[in-house]
Amino acid sequence: MADIKQYIFFDFEMLCSDQGMAFEKMEAIRLGAVKYELDSEEISYFDRFIRPENRNPLTNFCKTLTGIDDTDLEKASDFKDVFADFLEWIGGLKKSQYFSWSPSDLSRLKIDSLKHSIPERTIRKIETRYTDFQDIFKKRVSKNNISVEDGLSLYGLEFLGEKHNPMYDAYNTLRIYQSYLCEPIKSDMIMLKQFIFEVESPEDIRMINLQLSKQLQQDAKEITEQLREIYRIRDVKKLLKPIKRLSLKYENVFLNRSGIFTKQNVCNAECFLSFYQDFLFTFEEHFAHSSRVVILHEYMLNPLKQLISTNT
Repeated sequence: MADIKQYIFFDFEMLCSDQGMAFEKMEAIRLGAVKYELDSEEISYFDRFIRPENRNPLTNFCKTLTGIDDTDLEKASDFKDVFADFLEWIGGLKKSQYFSWSPSDLSRLKIDSLKHSIPERTIRKIETRYTDFQDIFKKRVSKNNISVEDGLSLYGLEFLGEKHNPMYDAYNTLRIYQSYLCEPIKSDMIMLKQFIFEVESPEDIRMINLQLSKQLQQDAKEITEQLREIYRIRDVKKLLKPIKRLSLKYENVFLNRSGIFTKQNVCNAECFLSFYQDFLFTFEEHFAHSSRVVILHEYMLNPLKQLISTNT
């Protein structure tokens, strides 16, 4: 794969109705994007209306939601022509990394490209270089899928530009991405509140780690006190989701993007992740052999038991 020289953030506005509409029929009616050059840090913009094949008047709901009127689409080019201009504007599919805030934009691109006979290999070049940044942000910072506006507010930023304009949605997604990359400490501080503490984190790094250590110990105690040696397999299946939820909330501590977490807390976070993987493997192994009961070996719980008595 060629070296990445630029980032492309893109967003679609689509046909919509408050009466319900199948996603396949929600044709793109506007494409907005920004291009960020990695070397020069220069930003350029793309914004085009798209004339859909469905020529019925836009619903009032769609007009309000997208800010687009029928007159905006009357003289617009169709998807194939707009996409050709988009490719020319990009200037090199293989040197670009593509992002959007939600996978629905990639899905829209694929569906409308197929409808307009755009070569599959062209879309594949984009898809193989595509990142759903909303999903990354959910896993690493926000815990839940949130809007672009809410993502900005986590960093104390306001939405810049015209609302309902996909070009500005793309631009503000770029701003969140830059904050995520360039402010790892801020990102991990937000993550702690969203995933672990549920209250404002202390500012002092030492106090953060002390509080984190106590939370790790508390959760380890909660798990070990609830588990027993033998379960019916259907009961183990019910436990998978809550144990996964409890364990994976420490994944970002283990990754330690910001470097603010102590080695001990990173090690303890790894214990949770390892425990969940062992628990899942044990369930899958018993399930594959049609076992009615599951035996949890002592070695699985030992790391968590040691964590309970550990002081950071």
